[in-house]
Amino acid sequence: MKNEFTPKLFSLLKEGISRQTITKDILSGLIVGIVALPLAIAFAIASGVSPEKGIITAIIAGFIISGFGGSRIQIGGPTGAFIVIVYGIVQEFGVNGLTIATFMAGFIIIGFGLARLGNLLKFIPYSLIVGFTSGIALIIFSSQINDFFGLHIAKVPADFIEKWTVYFKNFDKVNWYAMVIAGTTILITLYFQKLFKKIPGSIIAILLSTVVVKYFNIPVDTIASNFGEIPNHFSMPSLPKVNYETVKSLIQPAFAIALLGSIESLLSAVVSDSMIGGKHRSNMELIAQGAANIVSSLFGGIPATGAIARTATNVKNGGRTPIAGITHAIVLLLIMLLFAPYAKLIPLSCLAGILIVVAYHMSEWRQFKSILRGNRMDIIILLTTFFLTVIFDLVIAIEIGIVLSSFMFMKRMSESVQIQNISSENSNGEHLFDEELLDLPKDVLLYEINGPLFFGAARQFQETISSSHIQPKVIIIRMRYVPLIDATGFQSLKEIIKSYKTKGIKVILSGIKETLRKDFEKNDMFSVLEKEFIVKDIKEAIEIAKHY
Repeated sequence: MKNEFTPKLFSLLKEGISRQTITKDILSGLIVGIVALPLAIAFAIASGVSPEKGIITAIIAGFIISGFGGSRIQIGGPTGAFIVIVYGIVQEFGVNGLTIATFMAGFIIIGFGLARLGNLLKFIPYSLIVGFTSGIALIIFSSQINDFFGLHIAKVPADFIEKWTVYFKNFDKVNWYAMVIAGTTILITLYFQKLFKKIPGSIIAILLSTVVVKYFNIPVDTIASNFGEIPNHFSMPSLPKVNYETVKSLIQPAFAIALLGSIESLLSAVVSDSMIGGKHRSNMELIAQGAANIVSSLFGGIPATGAIARTATNVKNGGRTPIAGITHAIVLLLIMLLFAPYAKLIPLSCLAGILIVVAYHMSEWRQFKSILRGNRMDIIILLTTFFLTVIFDLVIAIEIGIVLSSFMFMKRMSESVQIQNISSENSNGEHLFDEELLDLPKDVLLYEINGPLFFGAARQFQETISSSHIQPKVIIIRMRYVPLIDATGFQSLKEIIKSYKTKGIKVILSGIKETLRKDFEKNDMFSVLEKEFIVKDIKEAIEIAKHY
């Protein structure tokens, strides 16, 4: 527990890192840094901001997440998951609004970590995660059609349906050069590493397409033609101007960034743990993620989180400590300082091809297909989140998805609560609690509750007990398997006791756990039921019942 808020790097340095491990980490960081370059540029452009903002984010966030995070091997930076949110914020609030939202999100994520919510965020249903991730993948794919086919549409609508309507109207303007470059990029990115495992296919595709386009003067859009020069320096950090009205308008997107970033970061950390047999510190990871977003936004960066694909690349290339992530950030910094002027020559159709490969890997179509064959409730959550993400908005999708998941969980929990009217024999003729029921008086009803008596099950509890047409002298409610009772459960319990009191029927509660007795006092249960009628076991309850 004392190490919970200690960065993983600090603990590893204290234990000692071998020279062999450091060498492997540096080599892995070098490869990951090269892999991260085209992704950082592509994610920035797809998000509606200039390419250098992606590189700046990858450098600053990558360094902070590795240096101060709770994972040994997490690689941080801009990711495809944020494209939808970032693009929407830029369209509505401009780049300045994005900077403020990212700045605010950083503090929210730190708050999650300090409140120890790291473990709780892991309980978000998998069907919800697959739903919005697959939705994001489809949106990323859709956003690249313009550059993939070289349609040269000046203003592509943000709305999914409107976007495809515009595409279909402009498919007669296909630039075949752009399409060939994009298609070749996809093939190289997917298959090159099968031949040369250490060399990223995306880098080969970028180098090849850039040289060919420049040398043969092929008429396709490049970074330079659409965005101009890529600066090889950082702008000075500046605090965004935040006032109450700005906070009010951007709080929802900021929470969406924070929630999505936290989920993806911890999901990436869990996946990477399974690859190396490690164990990350969830809350420290969140604090580092928050700090990375705050500092990145000061330099004009975009939202960052743990990147599953780059983290997996790190593991496969031998990275085992945060030194690999720090090296990856330094490599990106050197590339920016030395080669930024050349990056402007990269064809946009090549970046479109890379992002389509990213969308394919993000789509999780196998998991999507698997969930569709499963539980009906999971299918509802999956499809609702997916279609809301695609047709409406990721923020709405996450909010409704979580609410829907909560309702589904409550339904399942309430169905798991069993409230039985125990008689000497049940409907199947099987004897229950023989040793306890031998002396059960004739005018005594015994109910047993199994499971938490919370608001989802309280109504069922009240209806089951109130539905009995028998008028006994005493009702015993056995609660030995009730781990918790919430405010609604206590209120239902009070109403039942009061109802039976007016009919002259005694109520005895049996098997109350010690932890629940304190809650009984807090919820003023003793005002409706005397302490002597709340007993530890069933035998004591039956003895009391015999006197009535």
